[in-house]
Amino acid sequence: MRKIVTLLCLLIIVLLNCKKTDKIVSDKKFAFVTNNASTFWNIAKKGIEKAEKEFNLKVDFRVPLTGQVSEQQKIIEDLISKGITGMAISPIDPKNMTDILNRAAEKMLLITHDSDAPDSKRIAYVGSNNYKAGYIAGKAMMEALPEGGDVIIFVGNLDAQNARDRKKGFEDAVKNENINILETRLDYTDHEKAKENVESALIAYPDIKGFLGLWNYNGPAIAAAVKSSNKKGKVKIVCFDEEEETLEAIQNGIIYATIVQKPFEFGYQSIKILYYLSENKKDIIPPDGIIDTGVMVVKKENLKEFWEKLKLLKK
Repeated sequence: MRKIVTLLCLLIIVLLNCKKTDKIVSDKKFAFVTNNASTFWNIAKKGIEKAEKEFNLKVDFRVPLTGQVSEQQKIIEDLISKGITGMAISPIDPKNMTDILNRAAEKMLLITHDSDAPDSKRIAYVGSNNYKAGYIAGKAMMEALPEGGDVIIFVGNLDAQNARDRKKGFEDAVKNENINILETRLDYTDHEKAKENVESALIAYPDIKGFLGLWNYNGPAIAAAVKSSNKKGKVKIVCFDEEEETLEAIQNGIIYATIVQKPFEFGYQSIKILYYLSENKKDIIPPDGIIDTGVMVVKKENLKEFWEKLKLLKK
């Protein structure tokens, strides 16, 4: 009888250990690399956390704090040396990073998110169709300025594919309308410089009618400068993404509209795709290699509903 009890106890221990083994994190190593330290990426991280639970993974979330190409390149080099399984990256300067991205693609599964690198050997792109998003921003500006007027564009830089595509989409949307793009001002991801660019533009062009901000922090920078210059309502603002300050500025009538992406899906879909690719399930990638997560326009009339959903994502 004692032998039977002992054997049963051993069997229970083995079964319990097997159950624990199921919970061990997979040995597959994935990384998600952003292009700057914006709070925009906090929502993407929530999507990553969902994928981690779903696929029993631990993802290395990397942020280039300075937003400089050199820092992002160091991150890539480090991940290559660690022999990771796959990486999802938003390249800061895809044109000049093609070599290092291709080198990474030789060592791991490589996809891009948020901003594409179509000339590299990346397998797929996850994110918004930025040309379409820019075109939609152009339509929103036309609504805000039915009689037309001069407009200035603000962005970190035009090296990133998403910036170029958004700018081109906007230009194409307004080219046959009475909207004149005076110039594009760059801030190189310096938030203080972003606000200074708007302030000096308000002085240089006192009759300016519209501002377009292409990157997430441009909306708050434009709104702050317009508010402090007492130009609320006189300058129509269209921008991108769902920064808290941007949504507050829409609520307060400073910003007309923002084109929001789906950063949660950037994170979730990127890791999901890397995982399936690592399992040799290549049919998850569409023929064109593009996984379009879509965008929507947020204005005062649909702000409340959007904001409530956003708060749930951030929990």
